Order: sequence, then C-alpha cells, then structure tokens
Amino acid sequence: MARMSRAEVFDPGEVAVGHVFSRTVRRCFLMGDDPVSGKNFDHRKRWIEEYLQQFAATFGIDLLCYSLLSNHFHLILRSRPDVVATWSDEEVARRWMLLCPNHRKADGSPMEPTQPEINSIAGCPVKREEIRRRLSDLSWWMRLLCQRVAMRANREDEEHGRFFQDRYKATRLTDEASVLACAAYVDLNPIRAAMCERIEDSDFTSAQRRIQAEHEEVHETPPDEATSHETPPEEAMSERSEPIAKLRHRRDSFLSPVSIDELLDPIGPCCSDTPERCSDKGFLAMSQADYLELLDWTARQAAPGKRGKTPASVPPLLQRLGLDQASWCELVSDFGKLFCTVAGSPDSVDSMRSHGTHRRYHLRRRARELFAVTD
Repeated sequence: MARMSRAEVFDPGEVAVGHVFSRTVRRCFLMGDDPVSGKNFDHRKRWIEEYLQQFAATFGIDLLCYSLLSNHFHLILRSRPDVVATWSDEEVARRWMLLCPNHRKADGSPMEPTQPEINSIAGCPVKREEIRRRLSDLSWWMRLLCQRVAMRANREDEEHGRFFQDRYKATRLTDEASVLACAAYVDLNPIRAAMCERIEDSDFTSAQRRIQAEHEEVHETPPDEATSHETPPEEAMSERSEPIAKLRHRRDSFLSPVSIDELLDPIGPCCSDTPERCSDKGFLAMSQADYLELLDWTARQAAPGKRGKTPASVPPLLQRLGLDQASWCELVSDFGKLFCTVAGSPDSVDSMRSHGTHRRYHLRRRARELFAVTD
C-alpha cells in the first residue's frame, strides 16, 4: 500500500504535533564514532543543537523533545500557525531573513536584515503569505536543518553528495498518550541503545537539558532576591550580575515547557515572553519533575529488542539529585523563602565565595535540613 502523502497528514493551517526522524545515508555513523575511519564526529551533534536553538527562536514551531545519536536524530515538533498569525508582516520577513540571510557575520551567524530586505518580503502579498506558511511548516524546519548539517559536514570531509537519506520520516501525535509515549521514547533513546545508563548522562537529549537546567537553577541566585544589607551596592551588583545572566538563559530555554494546565493556562497562542522560543505553552498534563521521574522508572524496565536499561541498583533520579519527593516539592514551592543570596546544596554553597570580597554565602537552616534528608 502506498504511503499517504505528508500533506494529508499535516495541515499547515492547524496546530499539530509530529515526531520527525532522519537517518544518515547507508546507516554510516557520521555523527558519532565511525568504525570505518576511526574518527569521532560528536561535534556534529553540537552543530545540530545550535541549529535547533536558532530554529526554535525563529520558526513558529515549538521544540518539545529531541535526541541526537550517531547515525540519526529524533525531534518532536509542534507547528504553531496560530502564533505566526500574531506576527506583523515585518516580523515575518525579519524572521525569514534570519533563517535564510543574504549576509552573514565573520563567525557565520546571520546579520540583522536591512529595511529594504524586509520590505522586499513584507511588501509582496504573495511572497509574504508563502513565507508566513513556511515559518510554521515542519517540512521547512527539517529541510533547512538537514541541508545546513549536510553542507557543513561535506565541507569538513571534502566530500560531495547526500548526508541524510532522501525522505525524513514524520508521525503525527494526536493525543496526550501518544505525545507522552513518544517523548519517553525519544528521551530514552541513548539508554535503550546502551550508550549510557542514567538519564542525566544521556548526552544530546532534551531530558539531559531539562535536568541540567533544574540543577543549575537551584545553584544560582533568584533574580528578584534582595542582596544582603552588609554588602555595598556596587559589590552586590557585581556579585549578582553573572548568576542573573545565567538564569535568564537556562539550558532548556529553547525547549517547550513540559507542564500544561488545561484549566488554568491561557487559551490561544500563548506567545513567549523570551526570544528563545515561539510560545510558552506546555505539552503534558504533568509537572516536569513527574515527567523525569516517569522517564527514570521507564528506563529501568527491560524493553524487548533493546540492549540497554538503567540498572535496578541505580538510585531514583530525585535521590541522585540529593532530594526525596517531599523535599523536592517543598524546595520548589518555598524557593523564595528558603534561599537568600545563593541557592543550592550545602556542599556547593559552602564551597563558593563572593566575587568581590570572597565571603561565604549564607544558607538558611531549613534549606540545609531539606538536603540532609537523603544524606
């Protein structure tokens, strides 16, 4: 039976979630350890992550999950034509010119388009509407992503020809159960492939990004936290500037949030307040902590036909992070009360010193007690 055309499965005018998958030609390990040449190409996975961040900030598409392996990659994308509809004609033109720039900087990054370049698209109704459709089209995301990686890799290897197989595969996810199952499948790919045993060690996955972001946030200064009255304003500003900057650029800020509350969350496009993604709408009716815990449990279960799993002897994820469930909930709900200038585990906070005067940071007693529960 002939495969149904993608245009029949994905309507460019409606919001849709899709699992997309692309493999390198001839199943060669062109993005990892290549047994033929003996070379390691892990740096190409970093290229893809860079492109994913750029695309998430520019396209009208949410990046829900991803995993990058040695000869293929998985993405879960959600098209957002409703978000693109809120953009002005000039914004549509500007975003497209950032994706396909006429001029680039010395480091290869796109230059900000000039007004005449923006007007060349915004002033043409036919071209403008075509570009508007492209910005929420999963096929254009994959087309540009595979093209950029292929051209860059071919230049590096001084080769010609195809890098990825002709046609990428796409599956539409129609309900929450399918989205959840697919998200777990994507995030657990390295574990199932026996490349690692723990979620936090699953390099180049969205799950690892989310875990790292949560871990770093606990160790950084809350942006609205008042500085100590003992510290002069000039020194306090110097001490706080770097942590605040880190908080504003979380490792997972280009990913769609996990949690969505269908009763309380606003209805509609929910455009993002940050320039790193197109919307702030989640995709699962559970918290991120619950999702990661589910991943951790799933990783321990043997999967037919798969080599790898998390050993039963490995402690649960929250315990590996130094928390139990009750401590985690209190840590999240009372974060502003528990931490003053710096937040983190006692070991990490006690090992730090202020940048200006090299003084110790203070950690409240209750915060120390929460981290001591699992010691």
